[in-house]
Amino acid sequence: MAYFPMFMDLERLKVLVVGGGNIAAEKLEKLLDFTKEITVISKEISEETDRLVRDHCLTLYTRAYQKGDIDGFDIVIVATDTVDLHKAIYEESRGRRILVNSVDNTAYCDFIFPSYIKRDDLTIAFSTGGASPAFAKRIRQHFEQIIPESVGEFLASMKRLRKELPKGKARMEKFDKMVETYFKDNFKKD
Repeated sequence: MAYFPMFMDLERLKVLVVGGGNIAAEKLEKLLDFTKEITVISKEISEETDRLVRDHCLTLYTRAYQKGDIDGFDIVIVATDTVDLHKAIYEESRGRRILVNSVDNTAYCDFIFPSYIKRDDLTIAFSTGGASPAFAKRIRQHFEQIIPESVGEFLASMKRLRKELPKGKARMEKFDKMVETYFKDNFKKD
C-alpha cells in the first residue's frame, strides 16, 4: 500500500514516544527537527535518548507504559521490542483521533516516517511504503549531494518577497524567473 504524502505542522501537537532505546532516539532526532513538544515514557533509556531528552528539555517518565498514557496526545510513536505493546497501544488509540506509528510494525501504524532531507524551509521526503527503508535512505543520500547548501538562504529571500510584493501575475512571473536563475546557477548538468 502506498502512503499519502502529507506535511504536517507539529508545533501545536503533543507527541508521545513510548520506548527509550536506540530506535526511540532515531525517532526523537527526526521529531526534534519539527517540534519540542515531546514526552518520553520508558523504563530504561539509552545514553543517546537521555542526551536528547536533556538537551531539548523534553518530558521523561522513567516507567513502563500504562493504559491511558496516550490520553491528551495527538501522535504516539511506539518504539519498543514488544509487539504486544504495539498492538495494545494501537487498539487503545482507535476512535480517539490519535495517530500512531508503531516502529517496524506497519500493521499497527496510521503513518510511517519517511526518509527526508531538511534544509531550513525545504523538506523533501522519500518513502517506499515500508517496502525498503534501505532504498529510501539511499535515494535520500543521492539527493542530499545535489541540493545546494544555499537553498535555505534562497527560500528565505523568496519568503520575504512574498510578503513584500503584491499578489498577482507579475509576482508569479518574477518568482518563476528567480527560481529558473537559481536552478541554472546551482544545479549543474553533467
